[in-house]
Amino acid sequence: MIRYLIRRLNLFLATSLILFIVMFIAMSKFPVERTVALTGIHSPSATDVITMTADYELDGNAFSQFVAYLQQRLSGNLGISLTSQNPVVDELSAVLPASFELGFVAGFIALFLGIPLGVLASLSKNKITQHTIMAITLTGYSIPVFWLGLSLSLWFGVHLGWLPISGQINLLYEIKPVTGFLLIDTLMSNSQYAMSAFIDALLHIILPAVTLAVLPFTVVVRITRSAMISIMEKTYIKAAEARGLHTSTIVLRHALPNAFIPVLKNLGLMLGAFASYAIVVEVIFSWPGVGAWLVSGIYQRDYTVIQGGILAVALIIIFLSILIEVMHTALNPISRKELYASN
Repeated sequence: MIRYLIRRLNLFLATSLILFIVMFIAMSKFPVERTVALTGIHSPSATDVITMTADYELDGNAFSQFVAYLQQRLSGNLGISLTSQNPVVDELSAVLPASFELGFVAGFIALFLGIPLGVLASLSKNKITQHTIMAITLTGYSIPVFWLGLSLSLWFGVHLGWLPISGQINLLYEIKPVTGFLLIDTLMSNSQYAMSAFIDALLHIILPAVTLAVLPFTVVVRITRSAMISIMEKTYIKAAEARGLHTSTIVLRHALPNAFIPVLKNLGLMLGAFASYAIVVEVIFSWPGVGAWLVSGIYQRDYTVIQGGILAVALIIIFLSILIEVMHTALNPISRKELYASN
């Protein structure tokens, strides 16, 4: 297992290195001065020019410049924003928690609703129930996320007035950030309006989270259904039925844990699509996350923000993909057997 983890770590490092190479090449193609693209400083002084030349090895060859670029980025120096003149790493740290919070809530909704529906679709003998569930998943998978987000905003936000359609919380509430996750920070707050702030934050996250959850929800339902149908035909399931175990016991203790393994694997494969959907959702609902921040940087031609946002999103996707692969291997008995056999 140690060898396997080392190989996964090497894969993460190699993939990240390729990402930095691509970003370094793309940065050199930006239609601005190289120093501006690297640091975000519009009109550098003589001292700034000397510092930048030394930090980024601008007098050296391409390889030495890349090594210097890599050292600066890995040290947390992402430059300053061309528009706000604030450090990009500070702005990134401010918007990352909102994106993680939205992603976690959307993922929870997808799993909480998708797995039971997938199990129901696989076990139900009623053809109408099966076809209805599969029709819902096919429809959800086919609907463009931007159309769904705008439609939900129009129906539940504008026409019915049930839910807010933009932002993360009402600006009247002043919540001191502790964890960065607003739902948690509101509960941890000592304010007398903490519960009201929590409810307000919860109402704000419903529409964007539901919109973002539709894609993984449909995938979870279909994969769970397919896995459950296959597993329920296995010999050990038939043996459990022959021993007189209740169906719910068989499903919860024997079938569902094994059915979750392919679900986990497919969730890892769709992280890229999930991230792109999240960017669109954040823009639609004015959610103060990385996606909206990155799109704003693109509109304003803020090249340091663009680099910082792409690097952050890509590295997170690479890390989570490899982490999910490791979890899949650890939970899957077949994969563990093959792993130990190879060692």
